[in-house]
Amino acid sequence: MIKIVVGSKNPVKVSAAKTAITEMFALTDLDCVAINAPSGVPEQPMNSEETRLGAINRVKYCQQHTEADYYIAFEGGVDRFEYGPATFAFVAIANQSKMSIGRSCHLPLPPVIYRALEQGEELGIVMDRLFNTDNIKQKGGAIGLLTKGLATRESVYQQATLLALAPFVHPELYSR
Repeated sequence: MIKIVVGSKNPVKVSAAKTAITEMFALTDLDCVAINAPSGVPEQPMNSEETRLGAINRVKYCQQHTEADYYIAFEGGVDRFEYGPATFAFVAIANQSKMSIGRSCHLPLPPVIYRALEQGEELGIVMDRLFNTDNIKQKGGAIGLLTKGLATRESVYQQATLLALAPFVHPELYSR
């Protein structure tokens, strides 16, 4: 049996990690532990570097405080690109010998939402206010709201995890 530690107790992140690992390794059972791992970055990361660092910090915390086969941590953030503001997530996956970093797709953000983030608000809180939802970050997320549920925070995190697992599935190719 494989044991994973997820650096968050957010059910969306835990489910995405469990589903990706289960699918990638064709498992029927999995031991999954969720812990609150600090990101060491602002509550709302405002650029790619902060977001990436948040995922790495969380996965390193997990490695230092627990024993597992794999450690998985996510960090969602935003940035302004030449084509406009967008939200995305980084995932860091590690075992005892290596780490892989993955990134989700970008979701373009409406200017009104990005301006609220620049004023210090967190994306989930802004979305709850604009869409009259409650704790959307532990459900479909901004992605679900802006895509009419066709994509969700969990589906995007799951895809990013699957992609970041490639070096663990084919280590012989990644060590060349």
